[in-house]
Amino acid sequence: MSKEQTIPQDKIQNLTINIGEINTLQIMRDTDYGYFLESKDGNEILLPNVYIMEDEMPMDSLLDVFVYTDSEDRPVATTKLPYAKLGEYGFFTVVDYKPYGAFVNWGLPKDLFVPLSQQKEHFTIGKKYLLRVCLDEQTNRLFATQKIGKYFNKDMKGLHQNKVLDAIVLAKTPLGYKVVADNQYEGMLFTNEIYEDLRIGDTKKVYIKTVRKDFKLDLSLQPIGKRAKIDEAEGTVLQLLKEAEGTLPFTYKSDTEEIKKVFNMSKKNFKRTLTKLIETKQIELLEKSIKLL
Repeated sequence: MSKEQTIPQDKIQNLTINIGEINTLQIMRDTDYGYFLESKDGNEILLPNVYIMEDEMPMDSLLDVFVYTDSEDRPVATTKLPYAKLGEYGFFTVVDYKPYGAFVNWGLPKDLFVPLSQQKEHFTIGKKYLLRVCLDEQTNRLFATQKIGKYFNKDMKGLHQNKVLDAIVLAKTPLGYKVVADNQYEGMLFTNEIYEDLRIGDTKKVYIKTVRKDFKLDLSLQPIGKRAKIDEAEGTVLQLLKEAEGTLPFTYKSDTEEIKKVFNMSKKNFKRTLTKLIETKQIELLEKSIKLL
């Protein structure tokens, strides 16, 4: 989330310019302030000089840019991506606070505004909050909200057990961790099925366990079903062995917490996986380690 990203290159020119999204626009003219880019309907937007690399951006070519509004609320293009785009969730740090709202760092020169009305609690400078990027359609300004309940999707069509979704950890609860999956579904990861440390703002691949009647999802960090779990566990051990040049200091007697930390699985599952890999002659068990064959 916090890493700087570059725009993907998918050259299909936008019909119109969309704020808060990636737009593919044509480079039309060079000015003292930068390039003016154009959509198919003839609308133009400025790409400031700071983002221009002339050798890689020839005139009349198509360019992928992110569009937002500058400090004077004018639409402007950038070749950088924010930590989250329109309709996505991010874990943002508060950098300033005013009587009318807060400002958070979202990876672009102009900080993202969180109106006071969109805060569920008093924001503290330097603290991070899980927020959704939204658009005020009357002003065309992007803003962030902490009040995300109304944005959850209740259309469960196409969802099924073991479908893989991207999720961001929203909050810790007595049952486990509440997450936002696929930027639109409310879901839960249960404590007794988590074999790794989780923190608010972490992003994870999750598997659907159950699509509930209350329009929420029960989720897991592991695939559902015995065969699927076995396959993933074996793949995890083999991959970590390859990354460690073929040897890891683990055996049946290894510490439960160390197994959980390194392999993200219970000791029972780890021992069962070792047995299977030994039987199929994929690894060898030594006195104090396991070795890839």
